[in-house]
Amino acid sequence: MKGMTDIQPIDDQARWDEQVKRFDGHPLQLWGWGEVKARHGWQADRVLIGQGGAQLLIKRLPKPFGPLVYVPRGPFGSLLRDDMARQTFVDYVKQTYKPLVLTVEPDTTGEVTWKGWQKSNNRILLARTAVMDLTKPDEALLAVMSKKTRQYIRKSAGEGIVVTEAQTAADIDDCLVLYKQTAERAGFSLHDKQYYHDIFSLLGSDSPVYMAKKDGQTVAFLWPIITPEVAFELYGGMNDEGQRLRANYHLKWSVIQAMKQRGVKRYDVNGLLNDGVSAFKQGFIPEETQMSGTFDMPLSPLYPVWSSMLPAVKRIVQRVRG
Repeated sequence: MKGMTDIQPIDDQARWDEQVKRFDGHPLQLWGWGEVKARHGWQADRVLIGQGGAQLLIKRLPKPFGPLVYVPRGPFGSLLRDDMARQTFVDYVKQTYKPLVLTVEPDTTGEVTWKGWQKSNNRILLARTAVMDLTKPDEALLAVMSKKTRQYIRKSAGEGIVVTEAQTAADIDDCLVLYKQTAERAGFSLHDKQYYHDIFSLLGSDSPVYMAKKDGQTVAFLWPIITPEVAFELYGGMNDEGQRLRANYHLKWSVIQAMKQRGVKRYDVNGLLNDGVSAFKQGFIPEETQMSGTFDMPLSPLYPVWSSMLPAVKRIVQRVRG
C-alpha cells in the first residue's frame, strides 16, 4: 500500500503514552482516554507517523453512513506540520475504516490551511477557551486575575477547607453526587456513573481528582486530565455548602499550584460559554484563547448530509464531549 510503510499502529500503552508526551500531545490523546471511550460505544486506534501521531476514536453510524473517525485535540507532532505525513494519515484512515468523515480538533491556535480539509459545522470541543501560562510566577498569574477572584481565593483559603486527591471509588461517588447537583442547576446531561469510574481507574495519575473538604465532607471537586504540555479540565462541581464557602476558588488555585509543581506548561479551562461558570473561569484567566477549531476531511459522498446536521447526528456529536 503506497505511503503506508511510515504508519506504525501501536498496541502498547507505555510506548504510546511516552510518544504523546514526547511530542507535546494533548491529554485527550492518552491511551487511557481512548480506553474509556472504547468501553462506551467507540473503538480506539493509535498510529505513529514520523515524529507524530494520532489517537483515533471510531463511531459506527446508522446505515448508509460509514463510521465517524474523530481525533480529539489531535493529531500531534509532525502531523501538524508535514503535508506528506498528514496525507499518509488520511490514506490510512480512508483505507482502514472507509469512513464518512475524518474529524480533527488540533491543539493549536491560529488558522489551519491544510489542503482538502474544511472547517466543520459540527464542533465537538469548544474552540473558545482560556489558557493559563503555568511557566509564569504566581505573582504574575495573580496580577491578571479579577480583584474579586483574588479576594475569594484568600477568603476561601481561610475557611478551613482541605484539598486532597481522590483515592477510592467511594471518593468518586462523593464527587458524582456534587456533579449531579451541578448538572441539574446548569441544565446539562451526564454520562452513566461507570463512565467516570472508568476514567478514574484507567487514567490514574494522568487524571487526578481534587476534592475540597470542609469538616471531612466533600463540598467541591475539580477533575483535570494531564500531560506535561497541558492540564485540561474535564469536570467540576460543588454543593450549596461549597457555594457558600466559595470553595471552588481555593480549590482551583490549589489545583493550579499542583499542576505547576508537576511541571505542566499550560492550564486549559476546556471552553467558554456566556454563562456563570465561564465568568468564574475568566476571573482566573481574563484573556481568551481561540483554538483553531474543528476540521473535516470528507471521505464519503454522503458527507453533505452529515454536514447539514441531522438530529440523530447532533446527538452523536454531543455524546462525544467529555
